[in-house]
Amino acid sequence: MNDAEPGSDPFQLERLAEELATRERAHDDEPSHDLPVFVPLSHSNPYLTADTFDIEQFLLSRSHTSLQDLRSELRDYLSTLKEELVKLINDDYEAFISLSTDLRGEGLRLGKLKAPLSGLRTEILASKSELQLTQAAIQQKLETRAVLREEKALLHLLLKISESVTRLEGLLVISSPSNDDAEPINGPSLLSSPSADSQEDKARGNQAKHLSRVAAEYTQLLYHAAKARDDNCAFVDEMQWRIDRIQSTLSSDLDHHFSTLLQALTEGKGDRKTLDAKDKLPIDLTECMHTYDMLGLWRDAEDIIRRDIIRRFVKKTIYSGALNAPQSPLVPHTPFNPTSAGFSASLHPPKTPYTPFTAFPLKQSPLPSAGKRQSPYMSVLEESDEPLAKLYCQILRFVERDLCKIMDIAEKVSIKSLPGGRLTPLLSTFPAERDGKGFEIMANVVWDEFARAIMDELGSVVFSVGKPNVFRKNYDITQTFIRSLEYLAPDHSVESMRTHPTFNAFERRWQLPVYFQMRWKEIVSRLEDALSVLKIEPKLNGSDSFATSQADAVWVAITACWSSEIFIPELSHRFWRLTLQLISRFKTWLKDSLSTLERKHIAPSSGGPIRSSTPTPRSSTPIPRSATPVPQPEAAAESVAADDTHLLHYTAAILDVNMMQKSVLELWNEQISRMLPRAETVDSDASDYEVVLQRSLSNLSSLIPSIDKWMVTILSRRCSDALHNLRGIPTQFRGERDKRPLTKSSKFVAELLGPVKSFFSGNGTGASLPTELRESITRRVFDTVLQRYFANLVELKKIEDALRRLKKNKKPTFSLFGNANAGKDDEDDERIKTQMRLDVEAFGKGAVALGISVEEDESFRALCDLADNFDQLETT
Repeated sequence: MNDAEPGSDPFQLERLAEELATRERAHDDEPSHDLPVFVPLSHSNPYLTADTFDIEQFLLSRSHTSLQDLRSELRDYLSTLKEELVKLINDDYEAFISLSTDLRGEGLRLGKLKAPLSGLRTEILASKSELQLTQAAIQQKLETRAVLREEKALLHLLLKISESVTRLEGLLVISSPSNDDAEPINGPSLLSSPSADSQEDKARGNQAKHLSRVAAEYTQLLYHAAKARDDNCAFVDEMQWRIDRIQSTLSSDLDHHFSTLLQALTEGKGDRKTLDAKDKLPIDLTECMHTYDMLGLWRDAEDIIRRDIIRRFVKKTIYSGALNAPQSPLVPHTPFNPTSAGFSASLHPPKTPYTPFTAFPLKQSPLPSAGKRQSPYMSVLEESDEPLAKLYCQILRFVERDLCKIMDIAEKVSIKSLPGGRLTPLLSTFPAERDGKGFEIMANVVWDEFARAIMDELGSVVFSVGKPNVFRKNYDITQTFIRSLEYLAPDHSVESMRTHPTFNAFERRWQLPVYFQMRWKEIVSRLEDALSVLKIEPKLNGSDSFATSQADAVWVAITACWSSEIFIPELSHRFWRLTLQLISRFKTWLKDSLSTLERKHIAPSSGGPIRSSTPTPRSSTPIPRSATPVPQPEAAAESVAADDTHLLHYTAAILDVNMMQKSVLELWNEQISRMLPRAETVDSDASDYEVVLQRSLSNLSSLIPSIDKWMVTILSRRCSDALHNLRGIPTQFRGERDKRPLTKSSKFVAELLGPVKSFFSGNGTGASLPTELRESITRRVFDTVLQRYFANLVELKKIEDALRRLKKNKKPTFSLFGNANAGKDDEDDERIKTQMRLDVEAFGKGAVALGISVEEDESFRALCDLADNFDQLETT
């Protein structure tokens, strides 16, 4: 041990201090074990102040105390409680003693106070009984007055009903029942004198306003009668037959007047007074329709329009031979009456308006039309020479001339009646059918009558599905007619028309599934005739068309599904499915045709390593020269012709697949995507359709990899056929006498990639293939030929190495002139290596000319190294 340094601690006190501090810190880190603290019993103990004393919990809380100590502790706490109780009594004892002294003499005073309470109670009870009697009397009088008030109101109501009935009978000129003994009704009249009003209205000839006033009074009568019927009033039941007679008379008068107005407005028929006031006909017609709307008799008004206007025209226009008969033009109504009071002399002289209801083309009328503007679909029907189109034109002109004004008036009346405020008559009062509120003239009258007449009279001609072309033409014309009617109809009537039962029956008569089956049979039968032969027939007449007639037939079938002569929007989902089936059918045919072509593929007759798609495995046994096959010229010519045919077919198949994919996508963007139905989620629906189409086209294009694989196989074999000349190079150079310097490659090198170059040249079969596919095929053919080149060169080097070993192991013979062949063999080996290097370099240049980069190709580098070391003998 070394001595302690001067000034150091010889007793190592610092070390001891550090150890002590470390022990203390370790002791502090240890968990502490605190002893239980003794808590004496007190009033704040939770176990003693609980509502229910739990002995077990209390004993557990004092588990650190023995039973003797606990008993002593409880006795001490008991004595403490007693002391506190005594102290508390002593503190309040003075107040407790004085309590009895203070209550002395209070009994007398309470007795004096109790004496008058009994009399006071008797008086209060007497007053209470009197008040109850008074309250009962007042309540009885109030109830009596309420009953009287209700009876008075009911009496007034009955008086109103009686007066209304009498007044309505007077307004409608209905004979009242004989009641001579009846006393006149005293009271205020609801209306003025009925006879005077009736005579005044008739004097003015304003029958429409008169009927409107009667309808308003009748509506009020119905309301009052309903209130009286709720009170079980027998008077209303006795008056019901008079109310029914008023309803019948009002309906009859209203129907008669409405019919007269319609005839005067549409046919110019009616009394002289009505015809003279022709300019007031729309006003009277509006008043009548307002009356119908007030009474809720919309269907009655529609029945009158059907009877007086529609059915007459239907009988004259739509019948079994209507399509073969000439259509006479409709005579227009005079747009105004120059003798009427509405025409002012200060205006310009009237001009003769142009009539749009003729067989000539439409022109712009110089006067405003009385109805709605003409439908833009009308020109489509007018330009057609079909009898059905002419018939529809006749119907549309009739609707525009006679019904558009009526429908406009009905629409205005219905709109005005939408807000609340006018009472609606009872539904049970009128027997008219109540399908809905408001006028539906287009749906219930116009469309219903025309559709039924077309189905009954012309159904065998219009809906004849046996001739698809005629059926398609009739369907287009009819749909144009329906759109024209919808254009002429009010906005709210279009939906009612489309949901009408007659509309649904009319649509079912088309039998669109049968039409689709006929078109399917027509399209598919033509296509199957073209695809009946599993043979690709190339025509290669340009890059903008299909290469085979079969692909052309498939494309014609696909475009036929969406052509204007065949396609129907309601069958879009069926034509969409047929389009996908046609694409799938083309893929199936192409796959079967390629399988047939592969089975007919003629395998090359020549064997050897150059026929293998992979390098030939190394073998220690040299292959003799006699084993090299030599193809016959006739067989080689047949093989070349067969390969050209197969390449032509494969090229045509790839071109058709690419062209089909491109054409179908263009058709999708231009037509199909716009023709398919779309729901509210437009983007999702369109994307779903497009995804399905892309998947179908992807399945079709999945055939291309197998096709170009066969093309690579054929081109690789044809390129590799020139490699059989490689084995003759050593023999050629050893047999030469003239040892000229080597400057060019062998002739067969130019033939290694020659088939690929000629195939993709400007006039070659594969010139039309896509650039990416051409580059891919060229690269794979080069790789295959490179591998076979390497394999053949390896085999040839093995043969040369075997010959060198044989010569080396052969014992030399005695010669006076020495061994002259040794130098000659080395020179031949050098010339063979030089020729091999030139051939490989020429092969690489040929690949570069085809656009292949060989600088970074490891296989090509290995081939170059093999050619450079061709004269080196490998050691085993």
